[in-house]
Amino acid sequence: MSGAKQILYFVFILCIIGCNSDNSSDSSDSNINEISIIIDDVLWNGDVGDSLRKKLAAPVEGLTQEEPLFTLNQYNEKVFGGKLTKGRNIIVIDKDTINSFTEKTNRYCRPQNVFTIRGKNAQEILFLIEIHADEIIRAIKETEVNENQQRNIKSGLVNHGVFEKFGVCINVPSTYTYAINNNDFLWLKKDTPGGNTSLLLYRVPCNVIERDKTILNNIIKMRDSVGARYIHGQDDNTFMVTEEAYSPYFFTTSYHNKMVFETRGNWEMKNDFMNGPFINYAVRDDKNNSYLVIEGFIYSPSSPKRDLIVELESIIRSAEFL
Repeated sequence: MSGAKQILYFVFILCIIGCNSDNSSDSSDSNINEISIIIDDVLWNGDVGDSLRKKLAAPVEGLTQEEPLFTLNQYNEKVFGGKLTKGRNIIVIDKDTINSFTEKTNRYCRPQNVFTIRGKNAQEILFLIEIHADEIIRAIKETEVNENQQRNIKSGLVNHGVFEKFGVCINVPSTYTYAINNNDFLWLKKDTPGGNTSLLLYRVPCNVIERDKTILNNIIKMRDSVGARYIHGQDDNTFMVTEEAYSPYFFTTSYHNKMVFETRGNWEMKNDFMNGPFINYAVRDDKNNSYLVIEGFIYSPSSPKRDLIVELESIIRSAEFL
């Protein structure tokens, strides 16, 4: 092979390597519930930006104080590169000759979602945001829960053996300690800078939740009964109940092929001034003719609670039946 051909062959090989290489093995680097939005300043300051903020920074359901669903960071496409490509959630908005929506995972690092919306004009972009916003939100929420779960594993976990009496394995960070640990009730608690977060596990017979088919009311009564028995304040005759001033959000879903009643709302301390948000999963266990109840709740009066709720959700959703 001549010298010229050798050089051309070498350049060809380098081009192939360059085209096929990616940095998706790098770890993403961003805060929980954070989105980088790559968009022209004019679009961001107009109707398109308003639509993105309305959809992606809407108030989180079930919190005592208003907090946005996600933290939005806007960047002009001219500065997008380097460390910014390592964001876990990226949305690119651009004008183009065609209208299109694409979703790619692990494009620059992992885990990562990159959503690209292109439209011929602002109205077309607004239409694409409207029809794809829920899809984007679902994907990002799932990624953030998974990210929290991986962080929990890396930080170290509570011994799984403590959960076997409930017929379940669950990944709880070792930063949680036992407040109550008996045969039929478990309360784990973690101190935070602004207060604390808690996790409860217990079982109830199916008829406790399913009687009269008024499921939400039955779950509220169940919670209040458990609070009166186990979750007390510092003063006498103070105990946790479901706050009546806010109607809880109630969903029926599934998890590991099991029916789940998911309830999100606010709790308060009866005869006291403490309160905060909670998330309650009642998982139907047909094998044992009962519901496994896993609940997380927060007391953090002066601090944001959005990311703490996601942390609790990620713990609850790590549960696997034995």
